[in-house]
Amino acid sequence: MPRTSAGILLHRMGAAGREVLIGHMGGPFWARKDDGGWSIPKGEYGPGEDPFTVACREFEEELGTPVPAADFVPLGELRTTSSKVLTVWAAEGDLDASAAVSNTFELEWPPRSGRMQEFPEIDRAAWVALDDARTKLGEGQVGFLDRLMERLGPEG
Repeated sequence: MPRTSAGILLHRMGAAGREVLIGHMGGPFWARKDDGGWSIPKGEYGPGEDPFTVACREFEEELGTPVPAADFVPLGELRTTSSKVLTVWAAEGDLDASAAVSNTFELEWPPRSGRMQEFPEIDRAAWVALDDARTKLGEGQVGFLDRLMERLGPEG
């Protein structure tokens, strides 16, 4: 059975066109990676949990603020890896990405050192143009950008 995650893809119209809010993954593995090192704010959920409720909770945990939107459009599910299925909702909204403050996780670092360190789940957030988001997002999440544009239509 695949692991399941749920997230919110916040979008807005910027000066140069449609932008999406994404977060750079925290921790030492992602510290020097840019392309492929960003993610839609999301988190895992288990049996009996409501995916939409989890998506909203994870957005707040990873960005430090509730989702600044009321109307959500389901973008469906995509298999992001062989072991994970991601469900995403889109919402139009705005927030100050530079003010994002993420929750943290503990990791033994350096490996096999016996020393536990704390890292933010998302070390920074940014509004990114759709074309740039295609290279920054993890490969399995790019399909949600296409689905977003399909839902928004030609004026998107």
